[in-house]
Amino acid sequence: QVQLVESGGGSVQSGGSLRLSCAASGYSYSRFVMGWFRQFPGKDEREGVAAIDSDGTTYYGDSVKGRFNISQDNNKPTLSLQMDSLKPEDTAMYYCAADATYSWWLHINQGAVPRFRGQGTQVTVSS
Repeated sequence: QVQLVESGGGSVQSGGSLRLSCAASGYSYSRFVMGWFRQFPGKDEREGVAAIDSDGTTYYGDSVKGRFNISQDNNKPTLSLQMDSLKPEDTAMYYCAADATYSWWLHINQGAVPRFRGQGTQVTVSS
């Protein structure tokens, strides 16, 4: 059974950093497009944060480019999201997710549902 378990969320002041991790089990990491999306408090809105393809190609949402970095360690396997220069508008529940193609991440704000998803980890950035 596929499991994705996030960790590393928490509270930080504006300008600070956090590193999220996603421990994956139950499948071959290299077969999926892994990534992160977030859901903002009190809203249905979802936003693709970052994703990484099986060939190492990375994708970032416009609002996080230059501040966040996604990486994966296939040996563990673990997906990580380094978040720097955090802003209050980054406050959200962050989810690790995976699916066979990049489409889920590209269309997450339109209601796309990834095949696998973790329970989420809260990130709160105060001003």
